[in-house]
Amino acid sequence: MLQIDDTIVSLALIEKRFLCDLPACKGSCCRYGDTGAPLTSEEAAMLEKILPRVQPYLRPEGISAIENQGTSITDHEGELVTPLINNEECAYTVMDNDIYKCGIEMAFNAGAVSFRKPLSCHLFPVRVKQYRDFRAVNYEEWAICTPGVACGAKEKMELYVFLREPLVRAFGEEWYNRLQWAAGEYHNYNDHGKH
Repeated sequence: MLQIDDTIVSLALIEKRFLCDLPACKGSCCRYGDTGAPLTSEEAAMLEKILPRVQPYLRPEGISAIENQGTSITDHEGELVTPLINNEECAYTVMDNDIYKCGIEMAFNAGAVSFRKPLSCHLFPVRVKQYRDFRAVNYEEWAICTPGVACGAKEKMELYVFLREPLVRAFGEEWYNRLQWAAGEYHNYNDHGKH
């Protein structure tokens, strides 16, 4: 584990290699899970506000799920999450050549909204959990992400490098620079420090 400010960061972020392989996984992270994507209360309020501008990008079944459940819901653990279509994929998903993609992000890419997508989705497969005195930053290894692990190994892409943009979004540029420095020291020690 590494500590940067009030975050405890799993070494997996600098040890693991990862690069999303959408053609192989078909966007399974938008489809499978116990519940919808975790949201902050600010994100839940944002989804409510931008829905009219996101709605044109959504599928009819997604619009219907949002109309019936709301732009966000509270799951069985009391957490705010995105609603689901038939207890399966996120209500904000769209289909693009049999690949599940984010309708919010499509609206963002088209310039319709300034909110890209929930941070939990942007950071996946990394999850941030808030505790009383710190935030835990952990890699969650899911079978659905096996293609991303294989692609990362092939392309020699470290998880923290792949997730640079959402990590900066979550914690800031200075925090990321410190993580990058720690990763360099860690790899330098492991490559050259052990005799």
